[in-house]
Amino acid sequence: MNPSLTDTLCTRCGLCCDGSLFADVELGSRAEITRLEVLGLVIDDDDASGALLPQPCRALDGTLCSIYAHRPKCCRTFECGLLKDVRRGAVSVEWAGEQITQTLHEIAGVHDLLAQLGRESARLPLKERCAEALARSPGADPRRKRKQEELEAAWSAVESQIGTVFLGHRVKRAEKRG
Repeated sequence: MNPSLTDTLCTRCGLCCDGSLFADVELGSRAEITRLEVLGLVIDDDDASGALLPQPCRALDGTLCSIYAHRPKCCRTFECGLLKDVRRGAVSVEWAGEQITQTLHEIAGVHDLLAQLGRESARLPLKERCAEALARSPGADPRRKRKQEELEAAWSAVESQIGTVFLGHRVKRAEKRG
């Protein structure tokens, strides 16, 4: 029996849950919110925007969901652009795996730079961590300024990779041209 695409790709990735793709996940019903709270997850309940599950998700264990059978509806139905591309035969499983590996490697480099800059807070989405680190003045420290420049370049590359490969922004641009 062949493993499913989600078993092959998603379990190697976890980017939709680790704060790399999204800052939060919109939740639906009160029952769903209560179920997640009972499971120990913190929910941001804002009257204006509804209930949100902040990312990185505390149920993520490595690249696996520790509450998989009880995950929110939006998590059950989400498929990234890469998974969709594989499903429709636009790219191979092997190429998709290479993209996941490359992106995870690039993200690890961003995390390393954030740690060097003293801004590695695991409870914030990656984009917010980068923005905070880049907003801080390097002062008169040329090494800090270089590290911030490295972070800016590394984050730009990751953001481009995420947008193109995982969120399908290339398709949207092509559709706008057509």
